[in-house]
Amino acid sequence: MKIGFDNQKYVKIQSEKIKERFQLFDKLYLEVGGKLFDDSHAARILPGFKNDVKISMFQELKNDLEIIFCINAGDIEKKKTRGEYGITYDMEIIKLINNSKKLGFTVNSVVVTLYHNQVSVDKFIKKLNRNGIKTYIHTFTKGYPTDVDTIVSDEGYGANPYIPTTKPLILVNAPGPGSGKLATCLSQIYHEYKNGVNAGYAKFETFPVWNLPLKHPVNLAYEAATADLKDVNMIDPFHLEKYGKIAINYNRDIETFPILKNILSRVSQKELYHSPTDMGVNMVGFCITDNDVVEDASKREIVRRYYNEKINYKMGLCDEDTYKKIKLLMNELKIDEYYLDVVKPALKKKEKEHGLPVIALKVNNKILTGKKTDLLTPAGAVVLNAIKYLSKIPDDIYLLSPTVLEPILKLKEDMGKSNCLSLSEVLTALSICSVTNPLAAKAISYVPRLNNCDAHSTYIVTGSDKKALKDLKINLTCENEFLEEEM
Repeated sequence: MKIGFDNQKYVKIQSEKIKERFQLFDKLYLEVGGKLFDDSHAARILPGFKNDVKISMFQELKNDLEIIFCINAGDIEKKKTRGEYGITYDMEIIKLINNSKKLGFTVNSVVVTLYHNQVSVDKFIKKLNRNGIKTYIHTFTKGYPTDVDTIVSDEGYGANPYIPTTKPLILVNAPGPGSGKLATCLSQIYHEYKNGVNAGYAKFETFPVWNLPLKHPVNLAYEAATADLKDVNMIDPFHLEKYGKIAINYNRDIETFPILKNILSRVSQKELYHSPTDMGVNMVGFCITDNDVVEDASKREIVRRYYNEKINYKMGLCDEDTYKKIKLLMNELKIDEYYLDVVKPALKKKEKEHGLPVIALKVNNKILTGKKTDLLTPAGAVVLNAIKYLSKIPDDIYLLSPTVLEPILKLKEDMGKSNCLSLSEVLTALSICSVTNPLAAKAISYVPRLNNCDAHSTYIVTGSDKKALKDLKINLTCENEFLEEEM
């Protein structure tokens, strides 16, 4: 994989920027947008960006920080799900807490925002409390967004309970957008100033990148990733007016900035920021080392999002405008759905095999395919073909021993399941065979080499195959056609 981003430089200058900001205050509430762990979007569009870089960077500041997590009560009630992981927001909060604690971070508490006595939310709060996690409840802020006098009063932010903190840097993170991170920060700052503490606010979001052009593919990839939220990148008019410099932000931050600026000024009795861009601390744009590599990676990510949202539309998870907006972004960049070079080979192989389901996978600039057989799903077939290719094992050599396969197939038959081995079953069988078969051991050692490879399926991959491909960190796109048996 060609590298286009200097991760080591990013860790250095980004941590320095955050230190510089929190040294201006007794306490800094840092709203952290996006994923604290496993930022796979950034890793895909900035080759060289490590998906765990945020948490690695914060480890350097570990002694100075603690974490507050926010979750919207409505998201708990609706069982809102993280699409890339397939788990609900409330489960994601628990995962975030556990991961943070394992790495030695201090987790202060969880704030449940926009609470209004939902039974399912009460159960979640009990679960957290019984596991030793402090929880706080925030209701709708009276007067928000227009009545600043009420917002910045004991009836507004003052009505929320104060969360005691002990560190100079408080990260405020959430499992997704709309979780109440900003309101939690402002509520805390209100209480801090009432207690005589000089508290500040800043925002740490990777995208859009403020010092890249408005129509740079990296910024357009952010628009594609948030197409369901109707986000649009814009030139920050406040920054342009104040400094005479172009900076890129997005519509929600720009639209709410006058309100936020007014509230911050009332709370702190001073003007801290002149533009939404001023609030940010993002340094990612200074660490791109090969613009061509990054542009190509961003274009490929936009096409992936297009395929993904077409499937979401078919499954009733988004409206038609979502994938059509991404198509418009592709038109701007003069690319189409065949920009991913695994798409045409998959479709061509399906046609050659008279409509059989197929997956194409690109490995080391070679495109391999796998079709559905009596024994293997397309995912199982293509991964097996790929690791045989990488390990230079001839196609005519069988790696899966009949003595291992027979009991697996018998059990599947007894359970009324298809005799086709899924990808996870293929890898399990191959692992067992590797104990006595050196070639199987050699082949399975190449599985990690599939990380970040592109794949395209002629059908919507579901279930265990979808999860296994995701676990292998293969970038999968699919045609929006279900297999007949899965309709």
